This record gives sequence, structure tokens and C-alpha cells, in this order.
Amino acid sequence: MILPQIRHTFDRTHGQMLADLLGRGDPELREAARARLESEGLDALLDDPRVLNALLAEENISLPPSLIFYVLVRQALLERGVGDRATADYVASLLLAFGQGNRAYRISEEAKEEYHYLVDLVVGMGEAQGRQAFLLRSHLGNFSLWLTGIFPDYLESRTLRRGAPGIRYYEQMGSSGFRLASKTREAEALGMDQVFREVSDAFSEVRVALNRVSDRHLWRSGADPVGRLLREVAAEREERS
Repeated sequence: MILPQIRHTFDRTHGQMLADLLGRGDPELREAARARLESEGLDALLDDPRVLNALLAEENISLPPSLIFYVLVRQALLERGVGDRATADYVASLLLAFGQGNRAYRISEEAKEEYHYLVDLVVGMGEAQGRQAFLLRSHLGNFSLWLTGIFPDYLESRTLRRGAPGIRYYEQMGSSGFRLASKTREAEALGMDQVFREVSDAFSEVRVALNRVSDRHLWRSGADPVGRLLREVAAEREERS
């Protein structure tokens, strides 16, 4: 089960390291960052775009990869107007989990069966009950977000070559999966009902934010610039509408 479990691992030591990183070569900036850490807490630095720039620009960084990944996701979501920190924590935890082996195709760490198509998850949901139904619903959201957020060019190429469903279909399915998962007793017991509702409601914005993470930091050399531009234009059109 994927939970928002990255942010709680950060502590004061990480904050001091971020302040020192931000102020490398600039003692005044370092002291200002330390003062801000004292008065506003670690989140103030994690939300500062200058920290992300420093993390990406500096060499020999000893901070954990999970922190760097959280900041990447958090900053991208803030750009899209998604300010809920639990959402950023959950999405970052999802990406770290799904980036390992074949976890993206399994509904839990313990599950052996793999699901490679959304329709198979939907069929499974109709036959499952209890915890199994909950895991299938949440995985429908997770898998849809993973595909649309990190591999949009792959989905678009399938649409053009094979007439496969487009990104909007995956958005609708993913949002529905999270919304259904939020209504279960299991989600309430885990304290995940609100998080699932937030991601469901903001699914499109979260997806676009992950597209930017993917294009800027994961697949910069292989991303289709035309497809990326079209997504940026579509995103701006949605903002104005």
C-alpha cells in the first residue's frame, strides 16, 4: 500500500543542510535561510524554488534522493496551483515506489498478479470486496497517474498508431479510481480518504505537473518537443477557460 510517507522522514538536520546548500558562497543568504528555518519550519525551505535550483545545480549533495524527489514534485505541483502538501507527499511516494521493478503493475507490494491494462483493473473491481476492492480502486488511480504523468508521449503514440484511448480517458479513469477508493472504510482507517479526494479532484493538474517533471528532469533527451509543446498549450488553455 502506497502512503504519503516521505515528508515525515525529513528532520532539522535536513533543514540545516538545505540552508547551507542554498547559501553556498553567500553567507548572508545562508543566515537568512537558517533564520527562516527557525521561524517558519522546514516546509518554508522545501517550498522555496531557489532550493530546487540549488539541488539541481550543485554537485556532491549528501541529501537523500527522497528529499530531492519530493522537492521536484512539490515545486511542479505549486506551479499548477496544487498547494496541498499531503498530495505532494503522496505523489512523490507513488513515483518512488513505482520506479522500482514491476511495482507499477501490482496492486500492492505483496501481490503477485500483474495488471497491465486499466480495463483489467476495472473487471477486477467488479469481482472484489473489502481490502482487495480498495487496493484495486487505489491502483486504478495510481497506475493512471503514473502513465499519464510520466509517459504521456507513449500514450499519445499509441493513440495515433493504434487508436488506443487518449490521455483524457486515463484522467477520467484515474480520477474515478481515487474517488472510489476515498469512500472505503480502508481509506478512512488509513487516513487516506482526504488525500484520495484531493488527488481525484486535481487529477488533471497533478498530471500536467508530472509531465513537467518528466520532461524537465527524467526524459529530457528523449521527450518529443512537439508533443511537449502541445501539452503546454493545452494546459495554458485550460487555465484560461
